[in-house]
Amino acid sequence: MSTPVSAIRNLGPAYEEALARVGINSAEELRALGADSAYEMLLKDGQRPHFIGYYVLVMALQGRPWNDCKGKEKDDLRVKFDAMKARSFDKGLGEFERILDQIGVIERSAS
Repeated sequence: MSTPVSAIRNLGPAYEEALARVGINSAEELRALGADSAYEMLLKDGQRPHFIGYYVLVMALQGRPWNDCKGKEKDDLRVKFDAMKARSFDKGLGEFERILDQIGVIERSAS
């Protein structure tokens, strides 16, 4: 039996729902993927990037309080976050366009 994502400290129902939309349906799957891969999946799905949302996920998977990220560690995570955002977030992809693409009404350009 799998453990719900929301059983992980700091991750509630909203995070659980967002992860389920990209196919991550259990705490075990999330831990196996890791924070970076899971967060990139969210960005590629059209989730708006938010640095706090990223480092909350990192802290959660380490079993630490969400606000435990400070100093150099936080600065280093910011560099990783910015790189992920640049690589994986399509600014032009709104929720409406994503759904239309998903059901085959429109096609996104392969740029």
